[in-house]
Amino acid sequence: MSSPSSPTSARMPANRPRRSPLLLTLVSVAILLVAFIAFTQVYTEVLWFKQIGVSQVFRTMWFARGLLFLAGFVVMAVPVWLSLHLAFRNRPVYAPTTPRQENLDRYREAIEPLRKVATIAIPAVIGLLSGITASANWNTVLEWMNSTPFGSDDAQFGMDKSFFVFVLPGLRLIGDQIGMAILLSLIAALVAHYLFGGIRPGEQKGVTLTKTAQWQLGITIGLLILVQAGRLWLARYDRMMSTGGIVPGVTYTDDRAALPAMAIVAIAAVLVALLFVYTAWKGNWRISIIATITLIVLGGISIIAYPAMVQQFQVNPSQQSLESDYIQHNIDATRDAFDFEDIDVTPYEPSTSGEKGALREDAETTASIRLLDPNLVSDTFRQLQQVRPYYSFPQQLDVDRYNIDGDMRDTVIAVRELSPDSVNNQSWYNRAIVYTHGFGVVAANGNQRNPDGEPTFMESDIPPNGEFPDYEPRVYFGESSPDYSIVGGEEGASPRELDYPSDEDSGSGQVNNTFSGDGGPSVGGLFNRLAYALKYQDEQILLSDAVNENSQILYERHPRERVQKMAPFLKIDGDPYPAVVDGKIKWILDGYTTAEDYPYSTPQVLQEATEDSVTESSPNTVATLPDEEVNYIRNSVKITVDAYDGSVDMYQWDKDDPVLNTWMKIFPDLIKPASEMSGDLMSHVRYPEDLFKVQRDLLTQYHVTSASEFYTGQDFWTLPTDPTKQANSGLTQPPFYMTLQMPGQKNSSFSLTSSYIPARSSEGQSRNNLTGFLSADADAGDSKGEVADSYGQLRLLQLPRNTTVPGPGQAQNNFNTAPDVQRNLNLLRQGESEVQNGNLLTLPVGGGLLYVQPVYVRSAGETSYPLLQHVLVAFGEDIGFAPTLDEALDQVFGGDSGATAGDAGTEDSGGGEAGGSNGGGDSGSGADDQSLNEALEEAKKAMEDSDAALKEGDFEKYGKAQDRLKNAIEDAVAADPSIAEDGSQGGASAPATAPADEGGGN
Repeated sequence: MSSPSSPTSARMPANRPRRSPLLLTLVSVAILLVAFIAFTQVYTEVLWFKQIGVSQVFRTMWFARGLLFLAGFVVMAVPVWLSLHLAFRNRPVYAPTTPRQENLDRYREAIEPLRKVATIAIPAVIGLLSGITASANWNTVLEWMNSTPFGSDDAQFGMDKSFFVFVLPGLRLIGDQIGMAILLSLIAALVAHYLFGGIRPGEQKGVTLTKTAQWQLGITIGLLILVQAGRLWLARYDRMMSTGGIVPGVTYTDDRAALPAMAIVAIAAVLVALLFVYTAWKGNWRISIIATITLIVLGGISIIAYPAMVQQFQVNPSQQSLESDYIQHNIDATRDAFDFEDIDVTPYEPSTSGEKGALREDAETTASIRLLDPNLVSDTFRQLQQVRPYYSFPQQLDVDRYNIDGDMRDTVIAVRELSPDSVNNQSWYNRAIVYTHGFGVVAANGNQRNPDGEPTFMESDIPPNGEFPDYEPRVYFGESSPDYSIVGGEEGASPRELDYPSDEDSGSGQVNNTFSGDGGPSVGGLFNRLAYALKYQDEQILLSDAVNENSQILYERHPRERVQKMAPFLKIDGDPYPAVVDGKIKWILDGYTTAEDYPYSTPQVLQEATEDSVTESSPNTVATLPDEEVNYIRNSVKITVDAYDGSVDMYQWDKDDPVLNTWMKIFPDLIKPASEMSGDLMSHVRYPEDLFKVQRDLLTQYHVTSASEFYTGQDFWTLPTDPTKQANSGLTQPPFYMTLQMPGQKNSSFSLTSSYIPARSSEGQSRNNLTGFLSADADAGDSKGEVADSYGQLRLLQLPRNTTVPGPGQAQNNFNTAPDVQRNLNLLRQGESEVQNGNLLTLPVGGGLLYVQPVYVRSAGETSYPLLQHVLVAFGEDIGFAPTLDEALDQVFGGDSGATAGDAGTEDSGGGEAGGSNGGGDSGSGADDQSLNEALEEAKKAMEDSDAALKEGDFEKYGKAQDRLKNAIEDAVAADPSIAEDGSQGGASAPATAPADEGGGN
């Protein structure tokens, strides 16, 4: 037994702290719990990718991330650690001889207890940050390793464009990583050698370095300068994407001054780097320092000052002639990069006077003119077809076309989706087990309406009823689906999922259903249930008896988000649209491949280019593309998402896109050939809206193909603001899908269209005359695996520069100021009804340009909905306004347009004929404008007084106000006899109320 004074006893600390076993246990449990939660997040991701059949995406992506993290960690941490380690291991041992050295010794003593930890921790933290940065660039590295040649060379260096798109970003990434690693290593070496005595500042002899410090610093600085030389050499190629000149890309000054200077300085930097290696051997730092200063001065003069002088004194005085070739390079590259180099441009001198029979040659286009505005009729669909409050329709509906009995019809279509927030009883069981899906689609003819102004539905009701073939109506995957639902049931068990309301099911009021597809990972096992309970932080998933061995959990259900997750290299169009295809509801999406380094091309910010009045008013339905800048884009993939089971099919749409071909090497089994697309699916493919928005935005300038004209900028255009929105809103008018036949086109086709007006002057002034009209052939045909030859053809009508054809804003203004139009609109506004202008369509027909705008009336009240009551038409300065498009066209074209509109023969119960006008003037009816306006004002005041009297309960006052109203109406009829005709046909106001919702949704 040891005595208190024994050596063993003496070595033990006197006051050693005792760690609590409970504390250690709690810390261990907390660490394990956090680790398990993190594991479940990864595990559920694995289950999702495996279930959807794209495990290769998850494996490849995370394997690449892991390797790059490791590489980034090693590249950064090892050099920093090595610098610290060498500085300490080769530290000199000496006795301090000066007060400064004595103070430094105190610092060394203070940091010595932390030295070992710091030597490992500092490089580890730096390496961790570097690894995270490197792993985030997994796509850049994979593109580099699998790059596909473009087959065309750039205009400056004569290199295949794949070098700039795929290789250069990878080299840039490596240069940045290595350069930062060497810089941090140099800083670490300087600090460590100073602290450990390798660098000793003297009072008389300057700084003294040990041999180790001399070697380490000399070689490290030499490597740093060598890497910077390489980065400077690569920066020459970066000038191909520079936006600092008159146009993006290399300019005259770059070509003749900056690029040669950068090459010379890069070569000089290599020599200076070798000089530092020599210094590490010989120890003469003066020559190296002088050479470095000389290099910096040389770089400043040759790369900055000299090009600035060339620009100022040589280029600016003769800029148009000297920059002409470079501007042309930019024009050609931009048109190629954004895929509109083959645009069909047609000079078009439109007529501004509507002649009788002018639309005879445009009969097919006239019959197809769309009257339903998909941005306005959502509430109409909701009130007429919602059925129960727990169903919903999107705010912005979609436009497609369907072949009904051999007749191709433009269609406004929407899915009747589940609205989770509208379920009355928000219990977990209801949200996760009962209310799981929507039901069916609702589709209406785009060019027709019922006599009361309601749409004419070609597919409606629950169960589905109409002209579509039978299809699977259940919608488990959609734009408003719940975050997750648990579906599936045991054999023979009673269905739990609400299918649809019904009065025929033994008094229960509903039909139930059990999901029978393969739409999500299994949660039949205890471990999976626990994993998803942690993922969604919802213990009910683990505890509920509704979860059984056959249960699946459906999540990632929004079509756009679902596709984006499984194909992260694509940018997905902001407007997925539904179609009934091959007996199923399919969401159709467009996928874009993009690049940021296409040489000489003008970059576009995708979010800005795809913003318009629709994305502003319906952001939850129609999204913009990401806020990223690209200078190359292709609609390379067409995608479908099955609304029932969520299965995703991606088809290679652009076989010649090198970016897509590169990603198909990375994920070889992900994308199918377009030859596998069915004819039914092909018939619903349309030209993508977001690509068209990007192209039309660039075409405001790049419709000019001559460098000299481009330089002057006198023929630049701009996109019109949406005239149906508030004045000065600044919101761009959206493009419109419609069926039309462009001048010179043999047949009409489903197209996507937009218009142009002159660009604003430098003082901000603008004219709203039409200068151009753009259309894209959006019809891919209906043959299996074969794309119509005309699909994607862009056609641009260029109007004369001195044109007087009204633009959309002027056309809307003419509508708003025409006296006869306003008189009739005032009648439509009676009874607190609201008049809503529909989308203003532009069509090149009749040798000119025709504007068509539906006019909706919406009564007051929460359950009101807009009804199509009249149509406005303008051709030049002539205006037509009538209950039907057919009548309005006849008004404009001398009483007989020569063609029949889709709503011909529709009897209007909501208003009579309204006269057209010529140039916004009087309709020739003999009406006394002043008397009529006074009568209408008196009628309005009498109606207001009537309402006030009713609220006060003063029936005597109410009777007097009604007498005044009667007299005012008689005066109005005397001033304009056509009002009597309007009244005889039922009046112009919309119904006061709409059908109320049926029952609650429980």
